[in-house]
Amino acid sequence: MENCVFCKIIKGDIKSDKVYEDDDLVAFNDIGPQAPTHVLIVPKRHIPTIQDIDEGDRALIGKIYLVAKQLAKERGLDRTGYRVVANCLKDAGQAVFHIHFHLLGGRKLGWPPG
Repeated sequence: MENCVFCKIIKGDIKSDKVYEDDDLVAFNDIGPQAPTHVLIVPKRHIPTIQDIDEGDRALIGKIYLVAKQLAKERGLDRTGYRVVANCLKDAGQAVFHIHFHLLGGRKLGWPPG
């Protein structure tokens, strides 16, 4: 999608602080972190919202969680705790309509979040 900021990051048109990349996913530090660790994990294929995920995306979504687990462990969050969040649609706080998952940690996270 030509106007999607995450697609531009994936293509390299916009610089980011990448912490992970493979054929399917890219992960980078959020430019407006809400916790000491705030990494966005984004599929390279443009999927606007969680509502647009289909049966063929099972492996991709599972891989996102495995990458989140790996990144959390690399940052020592596996010992203290972390959160993986995906917002769906405007009222839930989705600002970029390309699915992405927030890995948050490094401090005590309150509940409920919203």
